[in-house]
Amino acid sequence: MNKSDLIDAMAEGADISKSAAGRALDALTDEIAKALKGGDTVSIIGFGTFQVKERAARTGRNPQTGATIEIAASKSPSFKAGKALKDAIQ
Repeated sequence: MNKSDLIDAMAEGADISKSAAGRALDALTDEIAKALKGGDTVSIIGFGTFQVKERAARTGRNPQTGATIEIAASKSPSFKAGKALKDAIQ
């Protein structure tokens, strides 16, 4: 399912127009991104939790040359599915 399929399903399920469903989806993703950027965790009961995980700096290898390289620390968004979502797919 891609974004347009999701918008179509949301519009049908909520009995709203596709444009309203698109705006709702965009607003949801924008607000989740803003919260994560601000260091917050977003929990949707029954669905899951979005949070930012920090990766420490580490040493790696260039696969072509074998040279050692330093990989900088970074932040990465993560999602942990809630119990209801896990149960729904089993």
